[in-house]
Amino acid sequence: MMITGTPEEQAAARKRILNRLRRAQGQLTGVISAMEAGGSCRDVVTQLAAVTSALDRAGFAIISSAMRDCVIDPEATEAAEGLTAEELEKLFLSLA
Repeated sequence: MMITGTPEEQAAARKRILNRLRRAQGQLTGVISAMEAGGSCRDVVTQLAAVTSALDRAGFAIISSAMRDCVIDPEATEAAEGLTAEELEKLFLSLA
C-alpha cells in the first residue's frame, strides 16, 4: 500500500491503521471467546458490532490513504498498486 508524505507521516499513518486492525483482531477474539463460552446474545452482538466498526474504520483509513495517493499521482498509484481512481472509488462506495 502506498502512503504519501514524509517518512514520519507514512510511519504514523501505518501505525494508526495497524492499531485499528489490531483492535478489530482483539474484538474478534472476544466474539469467538464469547461464542465458545456460551456467552449471552447481548455480549456476542456487542462484540460483533465493535469488530464491524473497527474494520470499517480501518478500511476507510486505508482507502482514504489510497485516494490521496491517486489524487497526488494517479499514474504512479496505478503502476504500483494496479488500481485506477475509478476502481478505488468503487471500493470506497462499497464500504459505505
